[in-house]
This record gives sequence, structure tokens and C-alpha cells, in this order.
Amino acid sequence: VVTLFWAVLGTAGCLPLLLSSAVELSITDAVFESLSGLTTTGATVISGLDSLPKSILFYRQLLQWLGGLGIIVLAMALLPMLGVGGMQLYRAESPGPIKDRKLVPRLAETAKALWYIYFSLTIVCAIAYWIAGMEPFDAISHSLSTVSIGGFSTHDASLAYFENSAVDGVAIIFMFIAGINFALHFTAWQRRTGRQYLLDPEFLFYSFILITISIVTVFVLYFSEVYVSASESIMKGIFQVVSIATTTGFTTADFSSWPLFLPYLLLYAAIIGACAGSTGGGMKMIRILLIFKQGFREVQRLIHPKAIIPIKLGGNVVSDRVIEAVWGFFAVYVMAFMVMLLALLATGLDIITAFSAVGACINNLGPGLADVAETYGHLPVMAKWILCFAMLLGRLEVFTLLVLFTPMFWRR
Repeated sequence: VVTLFWAVLGTAGCLPLLLSSAVELSITDAVFESLSGLTTTGATVISGLDSLPKSILFYRQLLQWLGGLGIIVLAMALLPMLGVGGMQLYRAESPGPIKDRKLVPRLAETAKALWYIYFSLTIVCAIAYWIAGMEPFDAISHSLSTVSIGGFSTHDASLAYFENSAVDGVAIIFMFIAGINFALHFTAWQRRTGRQYLLDPEFLFYSFILITISIVTVFVLYFSEVYVSASESIMKGIFQVVSIATTTGFTTADFSSWPLFLPYLLLYAAIIGACAGSTGGGMKMIRILLIFKQGFREVQRLIHPKAIIPIKLGGNVVSDRVIEAVWGFFAVYVMAFMVMLLALLATGLDIITAFSAVGACINNLGPGLADVAETYGHLPVMAKWILCFAMLLGRLEVFTLLVLFTPMFWRR
């Protein structure tokens, strides 16, 4: 039902784009753009955004905002009922007030609480953008794609169009906030305290990863003399790291042309992704944290073969069943990635374009490297359909979509 809902909604969402005379899109391109919006991927086949009517521009932004809201409700309320999804792991094993229970007792009330937080963040973000110097239309439009971690913009140059460090600062703050588990936002709002953030292992790991990658990026940019001043290196570096790592996809610089390993470091950061229960994509921080802990436990077992070494999160022991589920997700994710990579190579794309396109779409990031650094419009038709599947696969946490291809599901 969940898979059918997203597939049908993505197809229906393409109709305004397909029927509009302002943009001449094929059915493939219209479906791609619609699914990219609803899955908050942010990959686009449209160029010349600055000359499009505001109605089309706003519709694209609204698609992402509605998709982001759907993702939160899906991750926090629906997927755990089906026994899949990152939040199932999170709720079962995390410490604090959200352990082993929903935010509020009923699904409808949970959705209402999440909607309230999501809508409030959007309003505050729009006001902040306006104060920072955006026109009202741009402020509202970009707040929709910031809080949803979508990455669509009303300009071809994305946020680089504004050349405004205050706007960049607002975007960094709200992208970071939107990448956090919304259950934590709810608890902090309910209790009027931010203490829950500091007690959450996933949030601490999320912050550590972003800070570490930001330091490395700024360091390389500065000493490679990519930018004239240290302040520009800091602002450009931090913005791109937060945008890519949270899988938002806004850009203020062409990170694909940055020196050394930086473009691939950022792509790997997108694979890690944001927190479970957020609007972000990727594998989710909670899974990566558990994989690291499991790896460290195996090293300890080599030293102490007979020792019983539990994996803990916030003082609570994580069951082996959860660890197995995490590794199962990782294995299926890697296999799906490799199959789609080979499929794209078969359409004639070069290895860098194919790798980054799959990585950008399955992690719901948007911009990639090489030929997909700006737009996906020139890709072969078959490649676009493969990437549409990748966007759905990543958005539905892999298992929810792949279960449709198992004979056991249809026998049930």
C-alpha cells in the first residue's frame, strides 16, 4: 500500500508539469521531476528556471514540502507498523522518553503533532530567509525545500544566485535542524528543553560527522587556495558539507570541481545520510553508528574470544536481531546500488556519472558529479527510469519496495 501510494502520487504529480506550456517535458521527464520532488531528491531535468512562471516554480517546491511531510509520517508512524524502516530500530533501542512507544498514542494524533512541528519550522525558516534578504516569494519557496531537505530552487544557480552569506547561514541552520529525528524535536518542544538532544546518541554522532567533515573540507579548500579568503573557504565548505550530508542538495559552489578527494567525501557523507525519523535520505546515522559499534565489537572478540560484549546505545543493550536487520539492510543496499550502477553503465554513461547519479538518487541527494552535476535532462530515457526507481528505493528504505519482488509477498 505504501509503495503503491508513492508510485501513484509521483505519477499523478507529473500532470501539471506535463500539461504546462511553460515547460516542454516528455512523459519520462515529467515523471522524473515529479518523483524527484515528492521523494525530496532534488534532481532536476529542467534548465532555465529563472525564466519559468512562478506557478510552476512554486508547484515544484510544494511537491517537495508535501513529500517531506509524508516521509516523516511514513518513517515515524507507518513503517514501524510494518516492521521496517530506520525508526523501527531507533524506537526499539534508543534511550529516553520515546523508547518503545509512539510520540502520542494514536496514528492520527502522531501525524498531527509531526505536522505542527513541520509547519512551524517552515514558517520560521521563511521569515528567517526574508529577514536575511530574500524576496517573499523566494523566501517561502526555499523554506519549503529547506525544511523538507529537498533542494529544489527557483533559480538555476541555486542559493549561489543570492550571493548572500546571511541567506547561506539561515540555510545551514535549518538544513541541520531538518536532518534531526523529528521525535527529538517533538520531545524538546513538549518538555521545553533541549536536554534530550544531548542524551541522544544518534544526534551526537550526526553532529560529530558533520563537524569532522566540515573541518576536513575547509582545511583542504583553504590550503589548496580554491578561494581567496579563509572566511570564504569556511562558508563555502560548511554550506556544501551540511547541504550534501543532510541530502538537501542546495549549492553555493560547484563542489564537483573541488580538488583532491572532496567531491567523493561529500558523496560518501550523503550515503551516510541524516538521522532516522527526519526528512533526510541516505542510510541513516543510526544504522552507520550500529555498524561501527558492531565492527569494534568484532575486533574486541578477536582479542577476547570468550568474552560477552554487548552493543549499547545510550546505556541500553541493542539486541542481535537489530544488528542483523542493520547488516541485512546494508547488504541489500549495496547490492541494489551495484545492480543499478551496472544498468546505468549499460545505457552508455561513464563510470563517474553513473556512480554519482545512483548515489545521488538512491540517497535522495540530487546533484551528482560529472554530467549530472547540474541537470539530468540529457540522460538517456532508460537511465532516467532506472534513477526514478532508485529515488523510490531510497525513499522507502529499500525493503518496503523490494518486498514487492518476492514471491512470498504475492502468495500472502
